[in-house]
Amino acid sequence: MWFNKVIQIFKIQDLRKKILFVIGIFVIFRLMANIPIPGIDIENLKRFFEQFQVFGLLDVFTGGTLSNLSIIMLGLGPYITAVIIMQLLTMIFPALEKMYKEEGEAGRQKFNQYGRIFSVPLAMLQSYGMLTLLQRQGAIGQLAPSLLLNSMLIITAGTLFLMWLGELISEKGIGNGVSLLIFAGIIARFPVNVREIVVKWSPTQIPAYLLFFAMALLIIAGVVLINEARRNIPVSYAKRVRGMRMYGGVSTYLPLAVNPAGVIPIIFALSIMLFPGMIANFLSGAGGWLGSFAQSVGNLFQNLWFYGILYFILVCLFTYFYTAVTFDPKAISSNLQKMGGFIPGIRPGRSTAGFLSYVLNRILLIGALFLGTIAIMPSIVQGITGVAAFQFLVGGTSVLIAVSVVLETMRQINAQLQMRDYETF
Repeated sequence: MWFNKVIQIFKIQDLRKKILFVIGIFVIFRLMANIPIPGIDIENLKRFFEQFQVFGLLDVFTGGTLSNLSIIMLGLGPYITAVIIMQLLTMIFPALEKMYKEEGEAGRQKFNQYGRIFSVPLAMLQSYGMLTLLQRQGAIGQLAPSLLLNSMLIITAGTLFLMWLGELISEKGIGNGVSLLIFAGIIARFPVNVREIVVKWSPTQIPAYLLFFAMALLIIAGVVLINEARRNIPVSYAKRVRGMRMYGGVSTYLPLAVNPAGVIPIIFALSIMLFPGMIANFLSGAGGWLGSFAQSVGNLFQNLWFYGILYFILVCLFTYFYTAVTFDPKAISSNLQKMGGFIPGIRPGRSTAGFLSYVLNRILLIGALFLGTIAIMPSIVQGITGVAAFQFLVGGTSVLIAVSVVLETMRQINAQLQMRDYETF
């Protein structure tokens, strides 16, 4: 069945071009991921990433570009952080909220443009902080001021180039460009993690391996179940007579996703979680009370219990926040009323908006708890199996992003196939 679908996909010229275009972008992405910046000590760099697990998790999202110190070592992190900050500002500045929600496609394009511009200073700041931290930890050699500035400019340019590649995929390819590039980075690390497990394999760890595969299947099944779960709200349309024709009088439903935010809350939370640890490690070399305080904060973020609980809370909060930004019950209620639609037993207008908010908050609790559990799953897997490599191979976040991107991309491909050959479906 799937083989026939692949053949059918490649028979359609437009769809074939889009898929080959995305694959070509992936090739460029992986080539850039293996072009390093100067002054690297490989052994010290490996020790650094083994010591600081937070950066090891970040390296999974960048597809190994950070551990290689490539010219795109920051990945799409600065752009994602800029989008987070811009969306947070919509709650403070009404003009930004109006631009994002009420001005349609033109307003969103302007909003996204501000996010792109804001990515530049963030990339410069993050590249400076990362390079300085790596120098202080001895992971790389000391860089002269001119070489440091050149490296910062190269890394910033690499981030902007990746951002451009992501937008090209969204425009000319198929699927969301940013999500697909993150997906490509995760998949690129898969063979490395498998090799690490095979090299360190021993017969005494057979129960841990069996448990690992069982947990992997359970996580994938849970991700698919929650991603595809919907709460269908019945909607009826009143009959309307125009001339000699009658319109409406039909019943349908409004699907509310259990996890409407997708993987965005996890990416948001991870971006926020990195800042305190980076700043603390950066200031830990300073003397006096500032250095002692920074050292304490750094040690606190290295504590798996503290890190896991804070990560879980942030993911849950960002799930509600992102849904509140992107889903507007009042707008949906207004649109239903304009089209003559209503929810049986609920008054149109404010009552409908209140009902939608009530239902959404109830199902969103399940989605938020699920996302939070998936986010801390790597630590749980490592604690149960005792194998550190498992947390990156079956990391809940990685699996969630990979499965979500595959499902969404397949959904878009199926939509393209249905549009071209509707009768066979």
